Amino acid sequence: MKRRFLAGLALVVLGLTTPAVARGDVGVGPGGGTPATSSKFTLVGATPLFDRGMNAAVAAYDHYLYVGNRTDGSSRCGIGDPRRDVNIDSCPHPHPGILIADVADPASPTVVGEFGDEFATGVNQGQTSRELRVWPQQKLLMAMYFRCSTAIHACPPSPDTWRIRFFDLTDPVHPTLVATYVPSRKPHEMYLWLDPKNPARALLWLSTPTTSANPASANLVITDISRAREGVFTEIAKGNWNQLFPGASNPATYDFDLALHSMTPSVDGTRTYLAYLRGGFGVLDTSKVANDQVPAGTVESLNDDLLTAAPFPTWGTGPHCAGHTPAGCAESHSAVPLPGRPFAITIDEVYGTFTASSFGWPWGWMRTWNVAQPRQPRLLGEYKLLQNTTAYTPAPGENEFTSYSSHNPTPTRNLVVDSWHSGGLQVIDVSDPGLPVQAGWFSPAPLPAVANEDPALSRGPNKVVMWSFPIVRDGLIYVVDIRNGLFVLRYTGPRATEIDAIRFLEGNSNLGDALRIATSAR
Repeated sequence: MKRRFLAGLALVVLGLTTPAVARGDVGVGPGGGTPATSSKFTLVGATPLFDRGMNAAVAAYDHYLYVGNRTDGSSRCGIGDPRRDVNIDSCPHPHPGILIADVADPASPTVVGEFGDEFATGVNQGQTSRELRVWPQQKLLMAMYFRCSTAIHACPPSPDTWRIRFFDLTDPVHPTLVATYVPSRKPHEMYLWLDPKNPARALLWLSTPTTSANPASANLVITDISRAREGVFTEIAKGNWNQLFPGASNPATYDFDLALHSMTPSVDGTRTYLAYLRGGFGVLDTSKVANDQVPAGTVESLNDDLLTAAPFPTWGTGPHCAGHTPAGCAESHSAVPLPGRPFAITIDEVYGTFTASSFGWPWGWMRTWNVAQPRQPRLLGEYKLLQNTTAYTPAPGENEFTSYSSHNPTPTRNLVVDSWHSGGLQVIDVSDPGLPVQAGWFSPAPLPAVANEDPALSRGPNKVVMWSFPIVRDGLIYVVDIRNGLFVLRYTGPRATEIDAIRFLEGNSNLGDALRIATSAR
């Protein structure tokens, strides 16, 4: 999310200790930022997804993967595209729908379908099908649509509308629309949670970012989607905590970025870990929601349920980098518990200066926290790539149009599999959360050209942009690069048995092996 205007090379894993962060150690991973290099990974299969560029989220059902799109069905040229100088609408967006890839043979993933009426009727011009989840027990795919940016997504101006569409996967190659939910506020990220005590009960945690300090203007909405096939969607809880941060009544105090970006509930749903952009990292009590104790017909206010006192003690604790605000370099994108352990990770995402003048090098990285005392999360360590350190000097164009930034993590007990934008896919060993270290990486060879470059992320010299939450399925990792397509990988590094043993795991739901990992880890 950008808010404001919005062949194989093996290197020795290096773990460095530095006093630069008094609260924890910094592990520096030297590999991943060079395209067409890897360590401790085997490439099993790949598909370039028609060389379309602008790929987005991936979701899985049976032996099919569904891949969304960051842009739309228009022909708008992105900023920086030379065709824009001739005609701003001379850049067709090929295959702009949700693509369906058959991965029955992981070595040969094949696109077998495309759906979403944005490419058939044009009604979704200006809308991105960016976020996808699957509720396999109900054979339902949910696709979040919202307005995409004219600046960073190559979309034309459009009304600010949004919706989540639910598609029936009885015929997985020909999904059919069965229901549409329009949240009360514009969503950005969603987490699918199935009640471990009642598998017929499903909830969506939705971040609905706002800089408003009005406590009635929600930053978080939780919706019961159990009756989605009937078209019944019940919002059961909401919360906003901006008003607890000093000076929040003036959004400029926080660079217009004090808002909830995303959230991850624990497997049992009783705690929710908040990634609060310039606000930092906090923990929320959602036990009443998880235990189905919200009275029917009411919407529970979560405003008074923070376990971490606000303003969060983690606000401003990141290193203070030249050119950044007093809040430091942090731009909290994800907050994720390590299953079955009293630790969590936070992911900071920072684009180049094209998006905001305070962005750019050293971009964003990963932090580890002790959350045994959720009122005062304690910083344990940090993990960076070489590109996130003072030892690195950006090449021409990198600081503006590239992001060596952490993004979407999927954790096991001791490993974090993270899409690190132009740093490729990273595996970080967090068995010692005080000193996270690189365990492996994969960075693909970029395609020679794509139909639509991402104006903010792939105009720089590094044409790799790993983006999606990695999905682990039957021991293989499936991940989408915005520019270069879908990749199927096998991790072979330290603690690979943790990956090999997984039948299904993703970072944005508690499906599959999530409960087993959380409970067996205790």
